[in-house]
Amino acid sequence: MMISGGAGMAEVLVVRQADLLEARRKVVSVDGVEIGIFQVGTDIYAWRNHCPHQGGPACQGKLMKGVEERLTEDKQSLGIHYKDDSLNIICPWHGYEFDVRTGRYDGAGGLRLKGYPVTVRDGGVYVTL
Repeated sequence: MMISGGAGMAEVLVVRQADLLEARRKVVSVDGVEIGIFQVGTDIYAWRNHCPHQGGPACQGKLMKGVEERLTEDKQSLGIHYKDDSLNIICPWHGYEFDVRTGRYDGAGGLRLKGYPVTVRDGGVYVTL
């Protein structure tokens, strides 16, 4: 992996964009830190592979649409539905769901995955640590 930068910040080449397009996700290790790289449409996101709940490998979990319970105006359930505009990473240890675009967990506690800035340049995907 190529590392550049200074003043405490390093830009690291983590994957070729062509390889990511096929896989949609890649988990890499940079200096002992595992990072999940995700492509959603044309956007790319980088999250530390560490669930803030209990340290599980969050980025290695399933990817699936978020779920929600739809209610009538008087709060009667219309059942559970998948949200078409969402994509969540499901931590394999305890099922915590994190939005792949924001890293945010919608449940209680305000948990979120640690994110890293991503740059795409010359066919490479770079993460700034």
